[in-house]
Amino acid sequence: MDKTKLREQALSIRTSLFDQGFLDEQFIQLEELQDDANPNFVEEIVTLFYSDSVRLIYNIERGLMTNPPNFTKLEDFMHQFKGSCSSIGAKKVKTECSRFSEYCAAENFEG
Repeated sequence: MDKTKLREQALSIRTSLFDQGFLDEQFIQLEELQDDANPNFVEEIVTLFYSDSVRLIYNIERGLMTNPPNFTKLEDFMHQFKGSCSSIGAKKVKTECSRFSEYCAAENFEG
């Protein structure tokens, strides 16, 4: 596949992520920070986000396995995850983090 086709495909995927509500304006702000001096800025930020997300999700999963769960600790992890999502523009994940945090605050394990 040539570079033009790849760019078109990447643009189509990006547009779709916005149209479906996965990304918000924060992602656009990240893109605006990318320039010739730092041409891989967005890629680096997204890579850091994914690395941090793996760690946080692992901690959340471990926290859910404890009996009884430590809802305060789970809420702290979700707060961190929500902040990461917010900083990158991951709108839908941020919304789910908020919902999870509400369940933790109510100590609602089923939620």
